[in-house]
Amino acid sequence: MQEDFHYYATYCASLIAGFSRQESLDICYSAQLADWCTRTFLSGIDAPSDAATTQLQMELMDAPTTRTGLQDITKIWASFHFLPFDLYADCKASKAYQDKFRLICGPNGALAADTVDLAAGRSLQAVGLAMHVIADTWAHRYFAGTPSLVINNTNYHFFELIPVSDLQQEDVKGGTAVRFQERHVNFRHDPTEPDDVENSRYTNTMFQYRENSVMNLGHGRAGHLPDYSFIRYKYLPAWGKYGEIIKDNPSDYLHAFAQMVHALKYLRGELPAFETEVYDWEAIAPWRDEIIAILEKRQPDACADWKALGEKLSRNIVEPFDMEKYRPEYMQAENKDETFLGKFILAALRQKSMVTTRIFESGNKLAGKPEYNKYSK
Repeated sequence: MQEDFHYYATYCASLIAGFSRQESLDICYSAQLADWCTRTFLSGIDAPSDAATTQLQMELMDAPTTRTGLQDITKIWASFHFLPFDLYADCKASKAYQDKFRLICGPNGALAADTVDLAAGRSLQAVGLAMHVIADTWAHRYFAGTPSLVINNTNYHFFELIPVSDLQQEDVKGGTAVRFQERHVNFRHDPTEPDDVENSRYTNTMFQYRENSVMNLGHGRAGHLPDYSFIRYKYLPAWGKYGEIIKDNPSDYLHAFAQMVHALKYLRGELPAFETEVYDWEAIAPWRDEIIAILEKRQPDACADWKALGEKLSRNIVEPFDMEKYRPEYMQAENKDETFLGKFILAALRQKSMVTTRIFESGNKLAGKPEYNKYSK
């Protein structure tokens, strides 16, 4: 997912869940910060580098693909963007392959519940970070937060599924089903070229035959498609024995939003527990049609539409995300843990500690030994 959902949609979900306007702004800022909190940023404010929740492209290109280098990459991406669905999944394969297979991301896993529970009773920054992780379990499902050609690769068989009505043809409905036309996705490797939504021409990472190349991290081989709410596509992942996988982002994003509202109500203290596979359809009902319209709209950036809905809900302007907003407070504070960024950093260290501990305890060494155990309590 990207700023439209992590920032503006999270703001909307927080308001619907009962948080105040300012609380919702703090939550959505923290959710978006997870995509910006790099070691480069942390170095600039003299903060602990291990609190990084993402990596710049240049940081990744400079990262060694030694065992420890790969473990460092996995700690970040599996903890915050590709939360594993089932650390004990049985794929009847070698240990090396099985460890990577068990890091495949998906919603409603045990770690998703652990992530929400870890934020309970803590700061709004922890709440926002948890919402980022939960949202990404829906967008990034079927990919893993560790470099792996065998898990994350795509091939020529990759098709976008476009509703017939979107192609200005007759909208054919049979019951609740809508007919889709398949359009082959043309991937290219020039990051300076914007994605061409109308012609299904999208940028992805260049094929690298080396299993552990950073080009094979996450959904790089599928480009930004998992981050677009409007898209539906199908492909043949090797981990699925080349069976066809269909990804329906409009449905997944709607479920993510309704699940976030449920989680946020729990974190606000309105519910006794967070339960996986529970979606607050009732709470979002008054705005469901508007939300679906935003999710289905064929556009690579839905910020303006989500922003408009957020301003309608709060009757206030939603200020844009500003990476520099809390830097002065952190750098000038004596007690940095009490600042906005300080609370986010503590939440990041706790989340990374919790996830890497769970991975390590499962017998999987791809994320290395857990660190900062004191933060996971």
